[in-house]
Amino acid sequence: MQNHEEINRLKNLVQDLLDESEKQGATSAEAGLSVDNGLSVNARLGEVETIEHHCDQSLGVTVYIGQKKGSASTNDFSAGSIKETVKAACSIAGFSSEDEYAGLPEKENLATEFPELDRNYPWNISAEEAIEIAIECEDAARSYHAEINNSEGAAVNSHQGIRVLGNSLGFLQGYESTRHSISCSVLGERDGDMQRDYWYSVSRKADELESAKAVGIKSAERTMSRLGARSLTTRQCPVLYSAEVASGLIGSLIGAISGGSLYRKSSFLLDALDTQILPEFIHIHEQPHLKMALGSSNYDSEGVATAARDIVTDGVLKGYVLSSYSARKLGMITTGNAGGVHNLVVDSGKNDFTAMLKQLDTGLLVTELMGQGVNRVTGDYSRGASGFWVENGQIQYPVEEITIAGNLKDMYKNIVSVGNDVDYRGNIRTGSILIEQMSIAGE
Repeated sequence: MQNHEEINRLKNLVQDLLDESEKQGATSAEAGLSVDNGLSVNARLGEVETIEHHCDQSLGVTVYIGQKKGSASTNDFSAGSIKETVKAACSIAGFSSEDEYAGLPEKENLATEFPELDRNYPWNISAEEAIEIAIECEDAARSYHAEINNSEGAAVNSHQGIRVLGNSLGFLQGYESTRHSISCSVLGERDGDMQRDYWYSVSRKADELESAKAVGIKSAERTMSRLGARSLTTRQCPVLYSAEVASGLIGSLIGAISGGSLYRKSSFLLDALDTQILPEFIHIHEQPHLKMALGSSNYDSEGVATAARDIVTDGVLKGYVLSSYSARKLGMITTGNAGGVHNLVVDSGKNDFTAMLKQLDTGLLVTELMGQGVNRVTGDYSRGASGFWVENGQIQYPVEEITIAGNLKDMYKNIVSVGNDVDYRGNIRTGSILIEQMSIAGE
């Protein structure tokens, strides 16, 4: 249930900012406001570690004086502070150099329809109840097996926020949303080998979360499965990215086709529009209006309307990811992606995780990646990894302290299949991804 009175009060504040900007000489302006309330509880070894009640608010304005731009922000919503914030933004704009591509989005691109996206499900939970859930979660993990001998703790988080966005073209919208999570991380030890792993569940609606017990058990199972890990000798082999790390592979693709990388000419997918970059069976599309989904929105961070669209069809790149600014720099039209993508979906194949392991046959299953070894300019990819060695479709033993390497262009073209074991916990929805061949550096 949206709190319309509060949203309207905050909309009036944003309108005050826009009016003040005009008064102080801005030719156009946009303003955004956020108010967040939340509860975070951490428990470790059966005791409460922290209880935090969050209450944050911030207000930002960007003014344009001709083609000069200035931004300022404050967390004080008083009339005097609004005046000062606008004054600061105008002052910065005065010292800025002209940028012919700067400015608000074109009015015809702004969102005009606002279907209900079911993003607001407050969780009326007390600190005491949250503590009980966190301790139950951690207890389930710690009592799972004698080899689970320590814990980094369990956490319960509940957040509710209001976002309002307005600009001097007449756009003024606000909405309320929630996000709740339960997480747990534990350590295990066998024969002097120590490992840790974790699990978490996240949703807009508390009763859609996995149970505290399930989250705890899953974190313990994952930790246990890593005990006895060893390295591998250097080799080439097929690699299966589990669903929770496969989203990063798709994230690198989105980074490479984002406006900023393209107009700076710092992308390995420069001029790749309408060319084959993935196998024919791959379909990647944006679904910004899915109800209750974590990435859903009727408009982007500029107020431009979002729309369901294909980014990759039959393996061919059909669209870039652009804001108004990057679109102008490229002589194109914004795709409604200022601030990123909204619910990016990689269509699944028919294989579940077990069938994906069978298809991998003999090779590496990756469940965790370390480091930032992705070069967006060349596509060179090299990251620390851990996971499992698989033979004849069966997991044999855990693996750590290895590096996997390749070039993203080749890796994308050598995708063999996408599983239906989709991870719904983020903004990129994909199952596990099998790549035909990669280099592994080990002992």
